[in-house]
Amino acid sequence: MLAPLPDPDGDAVRVDAAKLFAMRHIVRHVPERALAPTGRPGGFAGRRRGNGLEIVDVRQFCDGDDMRHIDAAATARTARTHVRTFRDERDRAALLIADFRAPMYFGTRVRLRSVAAAGALALAGWRVVEAGGRVGLLSAAAGETRFLPPRPRERAMAAIAGDLESAHAAGAEALGAGLHRREPSLAELLEEAVGRASPGTSLLVATGLDDAGEDFYRLAGAACRRFSLTVLLVRDRFETAPPEGAYPYRIAGEAGAGPMGWAVVARSRGRGRGKNDAGTPGATGASGERPSDHPDERVERLASAGVTVRRVASDGGWEAIAADLEGVDGRRS
Repeated sequence: MLAPLPDPDGDAVRVDAAKLFAMRHIVRHVPERALAPTGRPGGFAGRRRGNGLEIVDVRQFCDGDDMRHIDAAATARTARTHVRTFRDERDRAALLIADFRAPMYFGTRVRLRSVAAAGALALAGWRVVEAGGRVGLLSAAAGETRFLPPRPRERAMAAIAGDLESAHAAGAEALGAGLHRREPSLAELLEEAVGRASPGTSLLVATGLDDAGEDFYRLAGAACRRFSLTVLLVRDRFETAPPEGAYPYRIAGEAGAGPMGWAVVARSRGRGRGKNDAGTPGATGASGERPSDHPDERVERLASAGVTVRRVASDGGWEAIAADLEGVDGRRS
């Protein structure tokens, strides 16, 4: 974990639930207020009576689920408690997916990528809540995943902010203790999200696309047939515009740290992306070019599969990150 320079807000290397909850004021003006997604006028929809009549999903029981919705047939068939999910056809739900695996604990300016990912998800969640929708969370940290089913209003964001803080702290503690646990791949994380989400749910993945693999791109394309999938690509300035020079690195794994190597970053005259001798993609454009001007094969592959990609600069201000998330509340742009 490379610690960046401290920032005045104190959120360089840790996630603060109170600050995530206070981000609501940044996006109050963002959602559409002419007509709520539920079909009723006004910017915020009140609670409806009952749970709806349409059964949209049968999933495993989670803490907080209504015992009256237990599906006896699915429970008997699988030997695990399952519940039915009811919703109104006009309801909107979003599932935030936080990638807190080891590669995300990296940063050279302002804050770690993992901290930026948590803030971006909080901003996206507040947009959904402001529009009258429900929001949940699936996080991967310290070799395990945590799930919070979608719920409405401020209580949902309070639980999500607290879980983002605790999950991020667990991942940082494991890295600090030198524990190299087996972590789920990005494809496995997305597969779990697809299995837990109801059809039509908006999936928002905050990740650096580290070690994505072919399975992730294939699964992302298939998920777009049932869900609105958005990838919040969190990138550090060192990834998009690395200074020219030679940098030592050491790869840590389950067997411990490996031998040290050197990654050489050299500038080229033309645009494009090069690879250092460690095999890590890096921007190699002329000096002064904007990092976003460089083509990214990962973004192009996701876009061709129908996935919306939003670039998030980890060293940007929260207002700037909120502006980058324009249209992230479930609508394509």
